[in-house]
Amino acid sequence: QVQLVESGGGSVQPGGSLRLSCVASENIGIYVMGWYRQAPGKKRELVASTSVYNTRYADSVKGRFTISRDDAKNTVSLQMNGLKPEDTAVYYCNADNLNQVFWGQGTQVTVAS
Repeated sequence: QVQLVESGGGSVQPGGSLRLSCVASENIGIYVMGWYRQAPGKKRELVASTSVYNTRYADSVKGRFTISRDDAKNTVSLQMNGLKPEDTAVYYCNADNLNQVFWGQGTQVTVAS
């Protein structure tokens, strides 16, 4: 059972930046690590993911968000720049080894004037 703990959420004005971090309880080298988000009344959606093979971004965040991982520290981060009100959501860290999927508890990101 992998434990994932997110941090770094908060409130920011449009155009601002936030950095989310996720620390895993064990080595994440074999995992596809991702960030998902869920806004009120909407389905949870992929924001970005990274593996040894590739990195993916939702079209809505390309050019604004950057996902990175440090396997030596069991961490994955999401740098979010140029935030928009529509980025407001609970952001979840995800670890997927194709057999099991693990989720963090989520961290709130609010973008408002």
